[in-house]
Amino acid sequence: MPRFAGKLSFRQFVVFLRRSQPFRPYNNGSYQEPLLGLPATSLSSLHPNRRSISNTSLPPPEWIEPFVDVSNLVVSPNNLEPSPWISRILSLLDDSPNMESKLDDYCRKFLIKLSPSFVAYLLRSTEIREKTGLAFRFFRWAGKQRSFCHKLESYVSLIDNLSVVRDIERIRCLVVEMREKDYVMTVSAANSLIKSFGVLGMVEELLWVWRRMKENGIEPSLFTFNFLIDGLVNSTFIEPAERVFEVMEGGKIHPDVVTYNIMIKGYCKTGKTQKAMEKFRDMETKNIEPDKITYLTLMQSCYAGENFDSCLSLYHEMEEKGMEIPPHAYSLVICGLCKEGKPVEGYAVFQNLARKGCKANVAIYTALIDSFTKCGNGEEAMKIFQRMKDEGFEPDEVTYGAIVNGLCKTGKLEKAMEYFQLCREDGVAVNAMFYSSLIDGFGKAGRVDEAEKLFEEMVDRGCTRDSYCYNALIDAFSKCGKIDEALMLFRRMEDEGCDQTVYTYTILISGLFKEHKNEEAIKLWVEMIDKGITPTPASFRALSTGLCLCGKVARACKILDELAPMGVLPDTAFEDMISVLCKAGRIGEACKLADGIVDRGREIPGRVRTVLINALRKAGNADLAMKLMHSKIGIGYDRWGSIRKRVKFRILLEN
Repeated sequence: MPRFAGKLSFRQFVVFLRRSQPFRPYNNGSYQEPLLGLPATSLSSLHPNRRSISNTSLPPPEWIEPFVDVSNLVVSPNNLEPSPWISRILSLLDDSPNMESKLDDYCRKFLIKLSPSFVAYLLRSTEIREKTGLAFRFFRWAGKQRSFCHKLESYVSLIDNLSVVRDIERIRCLVVEMREKDYVMTVSAANSLIKSFGVLGMVEELLWVWRRMKENGIEPSLFTFNFLIDGLVNSTFIEPAERVFEVMEGGKIHPDVVTYNIMIKGYCKTGKTQKAMEKFRDMETKNIEPDKITYLTLMQSCYAGENFDSCLSLYHEMEEKGMEIPPHAYSLVICGLCKEGKPVEGYAVFQNLARKGCKANVAIYTALIDSFTKCGNGEEAMKIFQRMKDEGFEPDEVTYGAIVNGLCKTGKLEKAMEYFQLCREDGVAVNAMFYSSLIDGFGKAGRVDEAEKLFEEMVDRGCTRDSYCYNALIDAFSKCGKIDEALMLFRRMEDEGCDQTVYTYTILISGLFKEHKNEEAIKLWVEMIDKGITPTPASFRALSTGLCLCGKVARACKILDELAPMGVLPDTAFEDMISVLCKAGRIGEACKLADGIVDRGREIPGRVRTVLINALRKAGNADLAMKLMHSKIGIGYDRWGSIRKRVKFRILLEN
């Protein structure tokens, strides 16, 4: 039994007992008072001189606090003890449909009311912190108590909880109430609110807190500045964030590495990688050392923009500084090099990763395998594949897809089919990428029947055919002379709702010209334009080659002029057309085309002359190439009295 500091009154004694002991239930479900074992209405029986208290003469409910000050009652090293009411109220917060009525009954039974401090304490407790719906219900119930007014901490705690689940609608309601009550802002509350609003990108609310800080004379700390800038950046308000950053640079509190990281993140998020790099270099002049987050943010942005050289430079810079390189940074560098077709360099970084004791992941192995196979080094790809399995990594469908694709490109179709069957047996998801690789491989090998069989098999296997599968089979039909079957597949593609790409049209246009179905090829080109499909230099090359070979050079030039307003400007269009005509032995038409190019001012005569010389040489017409090279044709001038005229290319065949 604790020792008392002095004589207690009857009420002090009862209050002490009620606050320091847990409740015990009766068998009938009602509760006893602490220690006394009596209902609340029987407390008067403890004092012989007090009459029984009737329901009409009950004292008013007492506000309970989260901590009990026992300094006048008990000799204790810590004068603040947690209230025994905390566990009882928490036990009632069960999120049941009648939770509010149970809380009302309990408080009425024991003549208590929960103080604002008590409510704020419970909202911060671990028991309900992560249960945002329950916390909000309890908050609303507490606010309905008579003479009750929530403290600022309650709003702050609840907003912090709700921000985790991004419940913006409820947060906005709470902010409206806070603004109406006009609380005096505190440092801790301001920092917490700025953090929550910053994460959610609630700029209006963020600026309101900032104004309240100024009104209440609160000086922002580095923490406050960083969360303010982060909130603006998360909402892509980069210019306001830059102004706050400039205020920091000219004020008492200067930016730190976190501030710079936030600004760099903002620039990268909005695609301003160059400005991010400038801010990164600015850190050196301010003697602020970048950390691994700085480098990783920049590397991710460079990788997304396919600026793999900068990505590699940042990696080397981290190495030179002896910094810890995150596994994701290795992944970005290796995958970037592989995308650039540099698997050997990617493998060197991979070896460095292994030397540092770090393990690669499936994505890194897959990128290396895919890159080696595309470069024709299938043997090295298979070695990496075996190493991957030896290190305990389970290949996924993307890895197997890269293996099958590589084997198909190198003509190892039987081996590709073995892996294809292995995937089926092992339950690996066989997707359209597997089929498109196999169909393309069999088609290029001239085994069109097997390619068509795989194409039809896709439906039976429940695999949706995409444009890659259709294009692979259309290409196979076109190259083996089955242009009618290719056109039927093209229309079937349209009926099934599969997108017809510019590559689909390019294959068919080229195939139709080869079968001398020139008008059909031109109609298909017009159909492609009418559908809004933007031509590529490859598609125009297929069209111009066909038109030149069928003697419609002027038509090809006219179509080229029509492409300019569409933003399609093939750099080598005329060069390709001249080369095609020379290979076909139509030197006269090639010379006429060369003159037309110069007369229209499209190319300088010297360059056209060089193009024609190379085209003649590659076509095996070395004599004409030498004649052109040693003449003034294209670059020289003849005088007719006072008139100077350029020597035309067409005179090459006159002598």
